[in-house]
Amino acid sequence: MDKTEIKKLKDIAKQIRVDIVEMLCASGSGHSGGSLSIADVVTYLYFSGKFKLGPEYSYSIDRDRVILSKGHACPVLYAALAEKGYFDKSHLLTLRKYGSILQGHPDMKKTPGIEITTGSLGQGLSCAVGMALGAKLDSLNCKVFAIVGDGECDEGQIWEAAMAAAHYKLDNLVAIVDRNGLQIDGFTKDIMNTEPMIDKWKSFGWEVAEINGHDFSQIDSAIMNSYKVKKKPYCIVANTTKGKGVSFMENQCDWHGKAPNLEEKEKALGELAKI
Repeated sequence: MDKTEIKKLKDIAKQIRVDIVEMLCASGSGHSGGSLSIADVVTYLYFSGKFKLGPEYSYSIDRDRVILSKGHACPVLYAALAEKGYFDKSHLLTLRKYGSILQGHPDMKKTPGIEITTGSLGQGLSCAVGMALGAKLDSLNCKVFAIVGDGECDEGQIWEAAMAAAHYKLDNLVAIVDRNGLQIDGFTKDIMNTEPMIDKWKSFGWEVAEINGHDFSQIDSAIMNSYKVKKKPYCIVANTTKGKGVSFMENQCDWHGKAPNLEEKEKALGELAKI
């Protein structure tokens, strides 16, 4: 990627982070830390121009698909979908409101652009495996991207899905682990240590890459490399910072499931304006 492309993606990621802060403050509840940590990866997927993602592909059977397995981080996905034109951005400030198309977890029956309803941790990767397998059986030319939380990897279903993906040689499936090191109760290493994360995915038969999840060049290289891997699913372990971009939220467990108040919102937006 050249500097112009990276600058464009950085600007979009910044706007998405602003929208996350705005909508969470308006809702008074929601998940800040994990939405901000994965914003750069989500931005790359929807705005690099390299994937069949956007409202114009909504009814295309061979569209690429993004599954947010860590469904509680839906503010980042909603912000990206609105920016991409799936629905008007005015909906963002209705997050979690009664009757809103944007609920506390992604709902495929309410929100344009949502491929599958997620939120019960561990299930999204299984859905992605099913989609990837179905695409293989139908000879479709598409990629399925599943964004998984590192705390979510405590769930046994993640590893059942990982085993199935390798068994069926799903080289059209990419799992992206948002390794920000924190979950709702504290540090992942203290709650349920899933390290060595990379060796675990490899032992389940996956090709694995480790990157800085905030570096667009590394994100690009890793995801593009997935197209070269044959007969194996591909996992990207993205090292990220919980609450990235807002100093008082970064690496703070308290901000896993907390929304900023008006004063905190203004402070956060001031910091984001300087990025």
